[in-house]
Amino acid sequence: MPENMISKVYIDGEFVTPHGTELADLFNPATGKVIGQVQLADEVDAEAAVAAAKRALPAWSATTKEERIAALRRLQAAVAARRDELLESIVVEYGAPVRNEWMADSAAGTFADMITTLKSFDFTRQVGQATVEMAPVGVAGLISPWNSDAFFICDKLATALAAGCTAVIKPSELSATQTQVLTQALHQAGLPKGVFNIVTGRGDVVGTAITRHPDVAKISFTGSTAVGRIIYREAAETFKRVTLELGGKSPSIILDDADLDAAVNGALAAGFVNSSQACVAGTRILVPASRLDEVLAIATAKMADFPAGDPRDQATAIGPMVSERQWERVQSYIRRGVEEGARIGAGHVPGRYRHRSGP
Repeated sequence: MPENMISKVYIDGEFVTPHGTELADLFNPATGKVIGQVQLADEVDAEAAVAAAKRALPAWSATTKEERIAALRRLQAAVAARRDELLESIVVEYGAPVRNEWMADSAAGTFADMITTLKSFDFTRQVGQATVEMAPVGVAGLISPWNSDAFFICDKLATALAAGCTAVIKPSELSATQTQVLTQALHQAGLPKGVFNIVTGRGDVVGTAITRHPDVAKISFTGSTAVGRIIYREAAETFKRVTLELGGKSPSIILDDADLDAAVNGALAAGFVNSSQACVAGTRILVPASRLDEVLAIATAKMADFPAGDPRDQATAIGPMVSERQWERVQSYIRRGVEEGARIGAGHVPGRYRHRSGP
C-alpha cells in the first residue's frame, strides 16, 4: 500500500471509507513519480453526501447572519493554521512554483472576503411596494477543478454557507492530497454535521450523480466548456440553478500609445499566471499591426524573466503541467498553431525534446 493512501471521504461530519473501490494514482508532475493513491467515491457516496446535506439544511438555513459570520471565521482560522502544509501539498502534487505562496493564502482569504461581503449584505430588500426576502436555495453541488484546488473549494463553500445553503463538494481526483489537507482543516472548524460534505471522485460518476440528483438545487462548476455543456443539460432535467465558470481565450489588448515594455511584461505575467493553467490566464495578446515586430522582440527578450523549471527553485516562475495528458494537450495546440502558419519565438519546438513520464 502506498505511503500516501487516501482512503476516506468526508460525509456528515465524519471521515468515512468510500463505498467506491476504484483506486487512482497520484503523481508528482515535476518528477512523474507516483506519490500515492486515492480511493474514489461513487454514486452511493454521492447519495449519502446529498442526504447528509439535506438533513442539515433546515437548521443551517435558519442561522442568523452573525452565526454564519462566526462559522466563516472559524473556517478561515482553521485553514490558515494549515497554510504551510497546504502549500507543500500544492508544490508536490500540482507542481506549482514554491514562490506561488498565494495559492495557499488565497484559500483562507476566501472566507475573509465572504465575511466582509456578508456583513453588508441585506437579505431583506424593498423593491417598489414589495418586500423581497433573499432565502437559501437549498443543497448546493460544488464541482471544482484541479488548477487551484484549495481556493476553489473554499471560495465556493464560503459563498454557499454565507447564503444559508449546505454543500456537497466534488473536487478533482488529481488533487486528492491537497483536498485531504484542506478537509482536515475544515473539519477542525467544528461546523454542524452535514453542512458541508466532500466526496472526491470522477466527474462522470460522482459529478453526474450530484448534477442529476433531485435534492440538489444549485450547481456551481468551474472547468472545461465541454463538461459545462454536459452539466447544463443534466441540471435542466430538474430545473437546477446553474453557475458555470468555463475555459476561455482571454486576450490582453495593447493599444498604439502603450508603454510597450510595461504592457508586454504585464501581458506575459497574465499569460503565465499559475504556470498558465488558469481560466483567467491571458492566453492571447492583441497588438496594432504596426507595432507587432516591436512587441515580438520585447516579448522574446522578456521570456528570460519567466523561467520554467523545478518548482522548488525560488527562481522558477513556470512549473510543470499537472499531468502528461495536459502536457500533450498543450503541445497539440502548439503544433496546430505551427501548422496554421505561426512561428515559435521562444521555447522548444514540439516533438524535439523528451518529456519526463508522468500521469
